[in-house]
Amino acid sequence: MSIFVLSISAAIAVGAFQKFYRGVAFASAFLLGFLVCSVGFGGLWGFTGHFFLPDKVAQGIGWPTGSPFQQEIAFTNLGIGILGILCIWLRGNFWTATVIMNATFLMGAGYVHIKDIIEKSNMSPLNSGMILYSDFLIPIITIILLIMKHIQEKPDAKNIER
Repeated sequence: MSIFVLSISAAIAVGAFQKFYRGVAFASAFLLGFLVCSVGFGGLWGFTGHFFLPDKVAQGIGWPTGSPFQQEIAFTNLGIGILGILCIWLRGNFWTATVIMNATFLMGAGYVHIKDIIEKSNMSPLNSGMILYSDFLIPIITIILLIMKHIQEKPDAKNIER
């Protein structure tokens, strides 16, 4: 939840800064805030847990400990986190690719968590609750903001010279 609040705070700060200096649209400012904080810092946080505390994280999810799968998930999170941070400097289609990768990973993780809840009644803290909501909420927010960004940046057809 704190990364979500940080994302909104960063989006407001980015929006205020960029609007003052560049006149950047609302959707771009909020999307950048979410990409850097929720995707970037969230990915780095996920890496830290899965890599340095794999057994504790596995127990929190309600899964067996000692699996090398934790390292695979750690490096997936690291890659996604790096993509999110790079959005500070890289724009355009890079943002689109970052949103797609993050949404695919998180919604896929959310699917697995829901399946585990239904099939095994696994209501462990890291398998349900806020983690589960974030698996869907963050991708939905970033997809909507990305669409809004593209709409806001679309040139006005009436102003195009022929």
